[in-house]
Amino acid sequence: MTPLVIDTDTAQDDCVALLAGLLDPEADLRAITMVAGNVGFDRQIRNAHLTLNVAGRLGEVPIHPGCRRPLVRPWESAENVHGDGVGGMTMDFNRCEPDPEHAVDALIRLAAENPGELTIVCIGPLTNIATAAVKDPAFADNVRALYVMGGSNNARGNITAAAEFNFYVDPEAAKTVFAAGFDITVIPWAPLTLERAVFGQSQLDEIEALGTPLSEFFTRACAATLEFDRSVGIDGTTHPDSLTAALLLHPDLITRVGSYHVDVETQGELTRGYAAMSWGVHGLAPNATVVEDVDAEGFFEYVKGLLEAKTDLVREVR
Repeated sequence: MTPLVIDTDTAQDDCVALLAGLLDPEADLRAITMVAGNVGFDRQIRNAHLTLNVAGRLGEVPIHPGCRRPLVRPWESAENVHGDGVGGMTMDFNRCEPDPEHAVDALIRLAAENPGELTIVCIGPLTNIATAAVKDPAFADNVRALYVMGGSNNARGNITAAAEFNFYVDPEAAKTVFAAGFDITVIPWAPLTLERAVFGQSQLDEIEALGTPLSEFFTRACAATLEFDRSVGIDGTTHPDSLTAALLLHPDLITRVGSYHVDVETQGELTRGYAAMSWGVHGLAPNATVVEDVDAEGFFEYVKGLLEAKTDLVREVR
């Protein structure tokens, strides 16, 4: 089993990534840490509780609230893309309280308790990770690896022409993380997600036809994002976050990688959050492995397999 923490801004595909951490027998999910990103911070915490409930594991994995805003900038949301992040689903949240330990402190503690063993799946802005690296100089060495969903590999962004959302929201944090000495694997938005992690209508129909609480959860949680994606010319739902979790737990899904020097633009008027990924001809030492291609059909079958599971909801979802 792989000891891991998922650092998330829980909405839509973040929820699917959490299901991977909660249901995959290869995963030993030690904690969920929350970072400001997709939707309102308290809504993200509720979305994580809702996901735990649908997985039949409510109360079993601690949720640690972390940084409620980027390092030096105001928070910017993606609510225009995700709505509330779960398609309006709700439940009784009575006694669903997050752990009082701050996410940054939890990350530092968990990594120090088992040096070299913990992998962090980073599927939101990198604010918590950067803060932990600054607070504890040993943190980067204690962490086994980061799997980072962010940036584009010399390709288009999704919030601006140049930038992917996670790096755009907190570019200073992303820049800090890539300079901190972590072992980093990057799962980029483009071209990888757009070419290999979009589920079209026939695949969405297969998932809906499963008829499980998990497949219904998936369909409802992804509905707002599907509508947005189609409005911008993407014919399906995008799944970079669950892809990131899947590649950690099942590296056989990876078919091609490259060694890159990754840095993040913080000053550009038009290029804030742009990930400059140098492929080895610019005299820069590699600091990350960037996933260039994956088994797309294998990934879809993996997600479908997760959603086939029969789980017992702890509380009614409505």
